[in-house]
Amino acid sequence: MPTLPYAILEAPSTLGLATEGVEHLPDRLMDLGLAERIHAHRAERLAVPPKDPMPDPEIGILNARAIAAWSPKLADAVEAVLDSGRFPVVLGGDCTILMGSMLAFRRRGRYGLFFIDGNADFFQPEAEPHGEGASMDLALVTGRGPSVRPEDAVAFAYRDHKDQEEYGSQPLPKELKAIDLPAVRAMGIEAAAREAVDHLTREELDGFFIHLDADCLDDVIMPAVDFRVPDGLSWDELETALRVALASGKAVGIEITIYNPRLDEDGSAGRGLADVLAAALGAAAQ
Repeated sequence: MPTLPYAILEAPSTLGLATEGVEHLPDRLMDLGLAERIHAHRAERLAVPPKDPMPDPEIGILNARAIAAWSPKLADAVEAVLDSGRFPVVLGGDCTILMGSMLAFRRRGRYGLFFIDGNADFFQPEAEPHGEGASMDLALVTGRGPSVRPEDAVAFAYRDHKDQEEYGSQPLPKELKAIDLPAVRAMGIEAAAREAVDHLTREELDGFFIHLDADCLDDVIMPAVDFRVPDGLSWDELETALRVALASGKAVGIEITIYNPRLDEDGSAGRGLADVLAAALGAAAQ
């Protein structure tokens, strides 16, 4: 179990999306008492540069240069939390915040990535219809930019197979461990999570970071995401996966992305997400 106190970093970036709304994720979770419920210190809220509505003409990614310039600032903030002896809880924002989070750990050693996401996020720029970096973050972070070795990452519970095929997403590399939602269902959530964590607690790794995209959850209970796909994890399944990861003692931080309060008409999706995070992180703190 983590023994370090938590520190919340607010990283409300939408640079990886054409849409807006996920920048309100930190405010909503804080309003729901997440900091108090996990006894977290509030570390910093990062300012985000303005967006450009047109993809970069050379790279084909929206706000590519802004993401490249901003990610090291997030990495610096994550490192400051680590230097203070705290466990970073990074509240996004879209999934491109992963570049900054992982850059912080890349500077410090060899760390793995537990990538819990409804989408594999492995598009190449020419295949992503809107040039959104939030559809490419796992590809970018394991191949270009602040690299995690593909063999040190686990893609967990993704279910966007039809969209990958329709739009021509590149396949996940063979060395990257993939446990998609059908595999999670076949194995059972606890066994699947333990297989993922066993892979990320190998002796050669210094620890692993947890990326959590709210769209990993069942669309019925988490409709407040910009790109909806049927099915997904239940609240209990997500809590189990997080508890297994945190109980390993090798998790070094977590980020939460993509929940869009603007799309949460009755507030139930946000409350459920806050409850799961409070239960899993609170149990680990105890």
